[in-house]
Amino acid sequence: MTIYFISLGCDKNLVDSEAMLGTLAKRGYAFTDDREAADIAVINTCCFINDAKEESIQSILETAELKTSGRLRVLIVTGCLAERYREEIQAEIPEVDAVLGTAAIDKIADVVEDVLAGSGRNCFADLNAPQGAHKDGRVVTTAGGYAYLKIAEGCDKHCTYCIIPHIRGKYRSVPMEALLAEAETLAQAGVRELILVAQETTLYGADLYGRKSLPELLRRLCRIEGLQWIRLLYCYPEEITDELIAVIQSEDKICHYLDIPVQHASDLVLKRMGRRTTAEDLREIIGTLRRRIPDICLRTTLITGFPGETQEDYEALYRFVNETEFDRLGVFTYSPEEGTPAALMAEQIPEAVKVSRRDELMELQQAIAFEKAQELAEGRPVLDAFIVGRLPEEDVYIARTYRDAPDVDGLLFLQADRELISGTLVKARVTGFHEYDLTGEIYDEFAE
Repeated sequence: MTIYFISLGCDKNLVDSEAMLGTLAKRGYAFTDDREAADIAVINTCCFINDAKEESIQSILETAELKTSGRLRVLIVTGCLAERYREEIQAEIPEVDAVLGTAAIDKIADVVEDVLAGSGRNCFADLNAPQGAHKDGRVVTTAGGYAYLKIAEGCDKHCTYCIIPHIRGKYRSVPMEALLAEAETLAQAGVRELILVAQETTLYGADLYGRKSLPELLRRLCRIEGLQWIRLLYCYPEEITDELIAVIQSEDKICHYLDIPVQHASDLVLKRMGRRTTAEDLREIIGTLRRRIPDICLRTTLITGFPGETQEDYEALYRFVNETEFDRLGVFTYSPEEGTPAALMAEQIPEAVKVSRRDELMELQQAIAFEKAQELAEGRPVLDAFIVGRLPEEDVYIARTYRDAPDVDGLLFLQADRELISGTLVKARVTGFHEYDLTGEIYDEFAE
């Protein structure tokens, strides 16, 4: 029996998909990239914002058609959309044979086999159950020598626009020993860059050990042979401690890169969002990071058009972006989500205003990013870079520097007079740029 597996949404969801693939592989199932050739389809869905919800629904409907027009026998839906809209999915899309909740992914093979046996069932579990190791391992689907390590599940922040606590549960850290064992396995399988993810990585360990334990986890991960880079995503600004900064400073394997989702810079909007920082807090945290780690690359995400966002609020955000000059920045328009306090707030902003403000901010950030890329190119620094692919028709290698997380940041295009293997860490000299991407040449085939 062959399985066609679709993973939608964020990198945290991707780790869940890889764990389900591990369970299915252990039971002897084969996988295919051709959904027309599949006997079974599993769709791991997302519903964080409306666009993601629509993508998930469309994917389900398109795949469901294969139950009448193709060889598909089983269709299972899992992930965030499944957790949130379990009754609606089964009532409105009868082709779906079973729905699997976010806390029940370890039951994926059992559910598949029950459906094949004619006794299909939905499967859900306690959203607040303790987290543990992936008992069947993972089938890593990322290429180029990197993998994600999900260090916690759920969230306790309860931002007024976010549905995550309702579909992922409260914040639960994965025990440190389980994470270290998983990281060891990944390193032995050839992973060279480990990217730590959670709904919030900076709070890691507070629930298990009574204190924020991310610094200790990082120190121990740095001791694992084979790992060369460790990258941090989703660091809430108010949880960044002096100890964490010191570990980033002192450990050579930790990339001088932080993803810090600030969302806004108007105190009034931040308060309505349920965020726990002010604009002054954000300026102080960012200033401290840049003072103590001068070459740090900072990424953030922002929301435009939150309910009640006035022109003055927006202008405060615009000024903040202009003066802060983030290295990487993404902007989303506010999406009202059912079941969240923000969706019921007065003064909802017209879509056209949300989009206009987003586009203005992205235009500003584009100018900032291009200027930073030009400064980097003119300085011609030598940087470590991971080879992630090759453009054979142009004889150019594709790489990422420490400043570039996969899929969301830029790339480094390298000229090389020798063959390089994906996942290799090399030293490269930056020689130019094109918009968000850099160009360069090999300086040394192997980085230390």
